Amino acid sequence: MQGQVKKPHEEYIKVRPHHGLCAEFFKGEGYSGEFVENMSAVLSMLDSNDPLITLTVGTDRICSRCPHNMGDRCETDQKVSRYDNAVLKLCGLSEGSVLRWRDLRAAVRKNIISPGRLPDVCGDCAWYGICGDIAFTLHI
Repeated sequence: MQGQVKKPHEEYIKVRPHHGLCAEFFKGEGYSGEFVENMSAVLSMLDSNDPLITLTVGTDRICSRCPHNMGDRCETDQKVSRYDNAVLKLCGLSEGSVLRWRDLRAAVRKNIISPGRLPDVCGDCAWYGICGDIAFTLHI
């Protein structure tokens, strides 16, 4: 999974590790219409193209339209960095890991969602009520 060789025509897409979790539960709600539109477009591109991604504990394409984005960092950076680092640890990954988008999604399902670790990673997130309810409904 880690350390795939980059093909000359492929660009790594930066992805915050915790966005692998957000992708599992995103239902078109968000901070603003602009954020929802961007997140929908980015997730659609990631899901349809399955590109190589590089994991970053910093802003990514999803963050670009978030009202908490302060250019190169998040207004709530300490909290979201904690989410990112928890995902990295539980999935056996590290910042800078390069893998396919589908592999990140599979890793968060296997290591966080299925074993019921979602509240340990992001239980204090403003959106956890939605994600937690969906996970509970799916009996995850």
